[in-house]
Amino acid sequence: MSNKKVDEREELKKRNAKKDIEEDGQREEADFKDSQSLEQSADKKKPPMSEPEEDLKVQYLRLMADYQNFKKRTEKEKSDIYAFANEKIVRELLDVIDNFDRAMDHTADSSDKTLVDGMSAIYKQLKGVLEKNGIVELPANGQEFDPSYHHAVSTESTEDFKSGHVVETLQKGYTLKGKVIRPALVKVAD
Repeated sequence: MSNKKVDEREELKKRNAKKDIEEDGQREEADFKDSQSLEQSADKKKPPMSEPEEDLKVQYLRLMADYQNFKKRTEKEKSDIYAFANEKIVRELLDVIDNFDRAMDHTADSSDKTLVDGMSAIYKQLKGVLEKNGIVELPANGQEFDPSYHHAVSTESTEDFKSGHVVETLQKGYTLKGKVIRPALVKVAD
């Protein structure tokens, strides 16, 4: 076949496709106008609802509202599951961090400077990983006692702190993405 015939056929196909698109658009526009006029005439002819129909409509609307609430609640629960999926392992790691804290307290007496520097670097790295994943240490010393963040183990008479303020932290508390996963064990001033 010659190129001229191929070009003519392609041009004919393009024209036919254009015609089809225009005809489809005209049909859709006519269908839309027909549906609008049918809706308007149906609205004019529609009698008022009977009491059972009204009750069914109210039940339907309530059911839809319940369904929407259910969807929102399940989405929130799902996001909470993802946010707090690691809570159990984090709780177990907190005991390791406490032991690391105790070890760091005793390294100050060590004569091996490289060991102390190495442990300090590891400790900083561990704390950094925890903070990066939303685990934050609760401030306690000198703070006003708050039962949602602190667990009072004992009280102590002191003039250094106001009554109701934390005197000493016996065990650090932590939050995971804003949720308290372990309250701080503290002594409170009388």
